[in-house]
Amino acid sequence: MVIHPFTIQVAQPTLDDLRSRLARTRWPDEVEGAGWDYGTNLAYLKELVNYWQHTFDWRAQEARLNHFAQFRTQIDDVHIHFVHERARQGSGIPLILTHGWPSSFMELLPLVPLLTDPAPYGIDGPAFDVVIPLLPGYGWSSRPSRRRVTTHDTAGLWHRLMHRLGYERYGAQGGDFGAAVATFMALSDPRPLLGIHLSNLELAPYTGPGSRPLSELERAYLAQYQHWSEVDGGYKAVQSTKPQTLAYGLNDSPVGLAAWIVEKFRAWSDCGGDVERRFSKEDLLTTIMIYWVTQTMPTSMRDYFDNRWYGITPGPQDVVTVPTAVAVFAHQFVSDGTPPREWVQRLYTICQ
Repeated sequence: MVIHPFTIQVAQPTLDDLRSRLARTRWPDEVEGAGWDYGTNLAYLKELVNYWQHTFDWRAQEARLNHFAQFRTQIDDVHIHFVHERARQGSGIPLILTHGWPSSFMELLPLVPLLTDPAPYGIDGPAFDVVIPLLPGYGWSSRPSRRRVTTHDTAGLWHRLMHRLGYERYGAQGGDFGAAVATFMALSDPRPLLGIHLSNLELAPYTGPGSRPLSELERAYLAQYQHWSEVDGGYKAVQSTKPQTLAYGLNDSPVGLAAWIVEKFRAWSDCGGDVERRFSKEDLLTTIMIYWVTQTMPTSMRDYFDNRWYGITPGPQDVVTVPTAVAVFAHQFVSDGTPPREWVQRLYTICQ
């Protein structure tokens, strides 16, 4: 039941070892003029690694992360790392935010001042008590060595975490795996939830016997998603079938890890092909460092295996009854692949 304050403090030998590995990188060749067609571009990765080795200041980024109030607590066999920032004035609405892969709690930190103290930013709305945990097996959250650690399991952990923090009613938000966690929080125990907000859809609704036929828009959306899976889903196929094989390379080579992560940040954002249009080198490398210094890329990838083979699929009886909002962005995983409203309403109760 104990909640411990937590400060990120990476040992200096870990940083020294990293610098040595970067200096000894054995670079592959590249197809002439390939750009990013075959994967992470060689010229860009060399530029990023040079910056990482000679300019990037982890201690400065460590201090930036430690500006936020961080804690760890154990629930069952999982040590959960989380940020907990309360509303600056009055009683805030409790809200738990959950990231996805290959992200971390860091990508959600810019929301903290906007949510805990919205008035100075011209936001006319309530203030929140914000809780941002790291998923099990990411960064400073541990992952049990057993099988079957799914987003459904994490949903139960998050309910217990919020209760441990003294909250009886709260909202939940998530993207990617975090969207699945928020959904299962609503399906498994909706009573404490004020509502959920999703930044994308992670779970497919039931479309089997007894469900209504797919609309034309739904069929078009699923065709677009299938196309995306064929051209950009290789990572998912590997991580959901043989993650341990991939883990040896990504846990041993910082450049390999960087290539694996940066390619996804470029492909999954509205950067127009220029990843630094949306993400600075500091932010990219800080995300990479969180995985590197904690050696958690191997454990994070198990999310794909465990959820594929042991995860729960929504059935015909499953409907999220709590108020739900789904963000629609200009760029999703699938080009022009915004899910139609009728697809979302198969599983969720959309407010507006």
